[in-house]
Amino acid sequence: MKRSIKNIRSISQYHKYIGSSSPEHPLISVIDFSEIRHLNPNTDTSFVFELYSIALKTDFSGKMQYGQQEYDFDNGFMSFIAPGQVFSFSADIDSQHSGFLILIHPDFLWNTSLAATIKKYDFFGYSANEALFLSEKEKKIIFNIVEIIQQEYTSNIDSYSHDLIISQLELLLKYAERFYHRQFLTRKKSNHHILDQVDEILNNYFQQELLDKGLPSVQFISDQINVSANYLSRLLKTLTGQGAQQIIQDKIIEKAKEKLSTSNLSVGEIAYLLGFEHPQSFNKLFKSKTNMSPLEFRKSFN
Repeated sequence: MKRSIKNIRSISQYHKYIGSSSPEHPLISVIDFSEIRHLNPNTDTSFVFELYSIALKTDFSGKMQYGQQEYDFDNGFMSFIAPGQVFSFSADIDSQHSGFLILIHPDFLWNTSLAATIKKYDFFGYSANEALFLSEKEKKIIFNIVEIIQQEYTSNIDSYSHDLIISQLELLLKYAERFYHRQFLTRKKSNHHILDQVDEILNNYFQQELLDKGLPSVQFISDQINVSANYLSRLLKTLTGQGAQQIIQDKIIEKAKEKLSTSNLSVGEIAYLLGFEHPQSFNKLFKSKTNMSPLEFRKSFN
């Protein structure tokens, strides 16, 4: 069955959809899950918010899909969705749900430092396919921040409360970034298989004729592993200290050195075999990575 798409363009529209009272402010809302009277019981409807969404759940029975993939939300505590992204969820309408949903219209961030910095948190994007898991101690930190935001939200919002909410949102996102980084590290061993997959994909790629295919891209590799390009780059950066593009370039240099040292092919021929349209681009990359030109490497090797 094809899903219908429901666009939520304003906070007031979402309040009406879930059967909640009108928001205290048109551009920001803190919703208590226990007070939501209308939960979508199936996944026939997908949503697109024109809002930032931060969900904190302490008790929630349901499944979630984010973009084209399942989102691991079963035991997680926090999830983040940016404007314009597609998601759906199914909820057990007979269960008691608890937690909070913070909705932020982009206009609320206008002319603040958060308007620019919020875009750097890649856990808002499809790059994250799992919720943030927190310890009890970490949950207390997050709940303390949310409590301050809620207090300011329920009071008459003035210039002071607006600035205070922005500062608390910034603090919440910085903690979330720290906790997500910890989550990657604690799962480091289980994620090592992705390193093996990336290496295998690149080795297989360079065994083919690349004159028509060109250089491998981060998107190509992420598609093969069935994760987003941003998620792959972030994971590899955590595991190896290098992003996906750097790992691709290192593999190119490895293959280039192999051909320079074991064949009589010209530098231009090697460049084309590796997928470069122009030998000059190959020369530039090789020198930036090795501090010598391909010809200088060949001479030093011989």
